[in-house]
Amino acid sequence: MPEFLTFSDAGVPLLITLVFVLAGVVKGVVGLGLPTIAMALLALMMAPAHAAALLIVPSLVTNIWQLSPWAGLNSLLRRLAPMQLGICAGTLAGAWLLGAPAGAWASVCLGVALVAYAAWGLAGARLAVSPASERWLGPLIGASTGLVTAATGVFVLPAVPYLQALGLQRDALVQAMGLSFTVSTLALAAGLYANAQFSGASLGASALLLLPALAGMAAGQYLRRKLSPVLFRQVFLISLALLGSHMLAKPLLAP
Repeated sequence: MPEFLTFSDAGVPLLITLVFVLAGVVKGVVGLGLPTIAMALLALMMAPAHAAALLIVPSLVTNIWQLSPWAGLNSLLRRLAPMQLGICAGTLAGAWLLGAPAGAWASVCLGVALVAYAAWGLAGARLAVSPASERWLGPLIGASTGLVTAATGVFVLPAVPYLQALGLQRDALVQAMGLSFTVSTLALAAGLYANAQFSGASLGASALLLLPALAGMAAGQYLRRKLSPVLFRQVFLISLALLGSHMLAKPLLAP
């Protein structure tokens, strides 16, 4: 077990397991949010770098799952390749410049990312990107997403608004997010490893959390047929805004 999972309170590993069940449920219902929910809640219990190490395997496996059907993946990969290269470059550069996310600044950055993402989603804002603009905008968006990933462990901004602006059909959009999140997860793992924050023990602990994440995702897919996805997404975004606001306020309230 990694040192950061050796707790005197035996209830903390159970809480971590429940976090991944909840994160899986959210992903099962709305198609994204596993790393975001996991990072937001785990960062309340441990350093963001440790939280990011735990989400690697559950995030990678569930996002590869999201890549199916494989038939249309090649054309999508060619279209989004500049963005994905930008994600890799931005994440690795951020890991080199900033180090692993740790300390109060990392929690504040994570809080900013959560509040910004929640505000964007609740506002219902939409952009439109022309095909000609993709050539230069894709790499910039990718690099920006990579820097945010390196600083916070969360890789939804600005990637998700950009992908939504491409005018993709629903299934293609879900697949594109799966592709972007898969690349971001691999780049994050490389950045953590370069900063000595992702070892074999961390990989084993992360793998153990795959089962609760998959169980939660299966439950979320069942709930999707019973609940209003729009209402669930609103609750999800409001919860992220509250968590992010708490992370922003915590340093100010500290004695």
